[in-house]
Amino acid sequence: MVVNSYKTFYAPSTAAQFDFSQYDYVVDAIDTVTGKLELVEQANLSGVPIISCMGAADKLDPTAFEVADIYDTSVCPLARVMRRELKKRGIRSLKVVYSKEPPLKPIEDMSISCRAHCICPPGTARKCTQRRQIPGSNAFVPPIAGLILAGEVVKDLTGTGGIR
Repeated sequence: MVVNSYKTFYAPSTAAQFDFSQYDYVVDAIDTVTGKLELVEQANLSGVPIISCMGAADKLDPTAFEVADIYDTSVCPLARVMRRELKKRGIRSLKVVYSKEPPLKPIEDMSISCRAHCICPPGTARKCTQRRQIPGSNAFVPPIAGLILAGEVVKDLTGTGGIR
């Protein structure tokens, strides 16, 4: 098995850099909806299987992850947005890893908030005080989602897997 990795951010503007006909499987761990949607569309157009990771931020329980079709998910706000957008694009199925844990609410502590104490470099166009707060991740949660993704890919490629 060969794993190809690229030092670029996948987005609609960089999609042409990738030849999907060369891939046996695509793993989506992109954090933006536009990138995720473009990747799913390109994989589908090329007939390449894809698995997509939904939101791992604002989670505490790594045992709450499940593998399902996007249209069978619940609770996950990112999966909800993806379902709506995929439906608009006529994509009827997408294997995903998602969490059934409701997102945690971040503690608003202005003494440590970038909104009160901006640390963006001088000259930054979009300062942290002008955009929504990026959801935080616990160090032990996203790796579990990644391991589940990897396990599903291996099972699918060896013919021993399938959505439960």
